[in-house]
Amino acid sequence: MRIPFAKLQSEFKRILLNLDFTDAKADKCATVFAENSRDGVYTHGLNRFPVFVNMVKQGLVKPDAEATKTGGFGAIEQWDGNLGPGILNAGFCMSRAIELAKTNGIGCVALKNTNHWMRAGTYGWQAADAGFIGICFTNTIANLPPWGGIDPRLGNNPLVIAVPRNDGNVVLDMAISQYSVGKLQQYKMNNEQLPLPGGYDKDGNLSTDPTIILEAKRALPIGFWKGAGLSLVLDLLASILSQGNSTASITQKEKESGVSQVFICIKPQDNNYTANIIEEIISYTKSSRPEKEGASISYPGENTLRTREKSLAEGVLVDERIWEKVQAL
Repeated sequence: MRIPFAKLQSEFKRILLNLDFTDAKADKCATVFAENSRDGVYTHGLNRFPVFVNMVKQGLVKPDAEATKTGGFGAIEQWDGNLGPGILNAGFCMSRAIELAKTNGIGCVALKNTNHWMRAGTYGWQAADAGFIGICFTNTIANLPPWGGIDPRLGNNPLVIAVPRNDGNVVLDMAISQYSVGKLQQYKMNNEQLPLPGGYDKDGNLSTDPTIILEAKRALPIGFWKGAGLSLVLDLLASILSQGNSTASITQKEKESGVSQVFICIKPQDNNYTANIIEEIISYTKSSRPEKEGASISYPGENTLRTREKSLAEGVLVDERIWEKVQAL
């Protein structure tokens, strides 16, 4: 079913106000959750909202917490999220990175002790909409085995790279596993198989069954050993730059809270070369013959814009079961 964007946002806000969020904080969080579903990232929009509410009720997310600056030098700042809502902390830190980049050409803000930021791409779009190149990443609880291992020891640490573009920003938003945990759970809930192998069963065989993969806790890293290596270095960077918790420390708590994140902004040169080279790269990529007749090649973020346009025109697609659950909160 589809519902108007404004209705989705207002329902989220109603619930957050009842959880002692201020009006401004409730409005910001509700808007981001609604925008995530609007853009087709249902796993971190409506579908994730009941989980967020539960974390607030458990005291893992503190609605009244504010981020505080702990250090920095030059174009680098360090902040403590004080276990506040991840959406608010992340949005604030990307704003700080943008301000630093305006002055220095580049800005880096490292954040510790924060919570899940929901859709990682939100902050890439934030940077690109402001005219800046954005790079951001986070560590997580261990939910990915290292290459050659069985037990989860790596985080499925999302990475975002965004480039501003007049005709639609280029925004790469990717998990370090072939399918994010949220996407695996979505396929499981819908009793659907994955289009491609997304992990292993308990015997180490590649599988397209999300239930089996989740039970085995063996999601498939992108690029096999390359994805595992990328996850490890992102954890290193986030923990070192923020002086915060590593995946190992977060996992010891058993609940994903107190994660570390990094937000980088770069001010691109505003000239014809910049605009032309972006179009050259995109046009050349799209000139490849499609694998299937009638299909087309898309750049990262292009399908998001199509989904956004449709959602605003026809209503946001929601899972009726989860929508009813949210309305009852």
